[in-house]
Amino acid sequence: MPQDLTRIKEQETAVLIGVQIKGQSVDVVNEYLDELAFLAETAGALTLKRFVQKLDSPNPRSFIGKGKVAEIKAFIEENSIDIAIFDDELTPTQLRNLERDMGVRVIDRTNLILDIFAQRAKTAYAKTQVELAQYQYLLPRLSGMWTHLERQRGGIGMRGPGESEIETDRRIIREMIAKLQLDLKQIDKQMATQRKNRGSMVRIALVGYTNVGKSTIMNTLSKSDVFAENKLFATLDTTVRKVVIENLPFLLSDTVGFIRKLPHQLVESFKSTLDEVREADILLHIVDISHTAFEEQINIVKQTLHEIKADDKPTILIFNKIDAYTWVEKDEFDAMPVEKINFSLDDMKRTWMGKSNSPCVFISAKNKTNLDELKDRLYQVARDLHVKRYPYDKLLY
Repeated sequence: MPQDLTRIKEQETAVLIGVQIKGQSVDVVNEYLDELAFLAETAGALTLKRFVQKLDSPNPRSFIGKGKVAEIKAFIEENSIDIAIFDDELTPTQLRNLERDMGVRVIDRTNLILDIFAQRAKTAYAKTQVELAQYQYLLPRLSGMWTHLERQRGGIGMRGPGESEIETDRRIIREMIAKLQLDLKQIDKQMATQRKNRGSMVRIALVGYTNVGKSTIMNTLSKSDVFAENKLFATLDTTVRKVVIENLPFLLSDTVGFIRKLPHQLVESFKSTLDEVREADILLHIVDISHTAFEEQINIVKQTLHEIKADDKPTILIFNKIDAYTWVEKDEFDAMPVEKINFSLDDMKRTWMGKSNSPCVFISAKNKTNLDELKDRLYQVARDLHVKRYPYDKLLY
């Protein structure tokens, strides 16, 4: 057992399990497990080891092979691990078999994300959305989960409807789902009325991968105090603020961040939250340019926007965190790559990122770098839309 394990044992310990499918590089798998580790940390777990297996296709019984299961089980027993977290969604059968084989609680990526949402939900609206998503996830897994859930007293993957008296009857669970769906429909109507009552002001929505700095940008532009933290899904509830640049007012909304393999239960449950994106006039797609996989994150956000039918909006790409951006240049005559830092704004604009993503702006919300250009760009697009709606106001701007 690691020497410091007794000191941190009050924190749940975890192992992470991922697969490397045919044609996938080791670097990509490691990036995925880095994100899974960040999710586990956000949920409150300490990751002690990662396991990766190369597979042509998942094992229908246990997702990974028998030998890898035995290897993981040995480590779990030797180090008194609390939980095994898979980077992919497991079927009810796989979940049941893995828990029996490993002798430890097993959760998948979807359950982990749902758990984080359960922790982060503060308002009654967000809690209702998360609870519905949890029940929808739980329903097909009842037969394999209740035997151990009845013995649990909380923990990662156990929050929300799994913490107190869990109803074991599928009929009752379905009734709860139906009730929550009705509650959300009522809330959706109220939210839709609120959006209509905002009048015809230009509406701009911040979208992007989770933890790219949307809330920090929101706070900077609106001079508000939206909760911002270096954790995944710091923001669940949509926040709308009135912003005035020069003499032009518009509405700016901060929405829940997207992520790879965002559980479909959450996409459906957070319909009203995502309606802020669907009904926006302009999207500001925020990108963490310092992240090694920022190109993939851009594509994931674009794919999610397509899935919620919001990919036809005028969009400005905002490359944030330029203060943390580094670039590794490989010289064919030198075995050691050269790491370049401290790019100037002009350097950024001359890169492929600036040339192939128009319109785009490079900023550091944290250091307030180049925010004037961002505000100028926002003013121009908001003004153009405002003038179309109110031609008589043209002389005012």
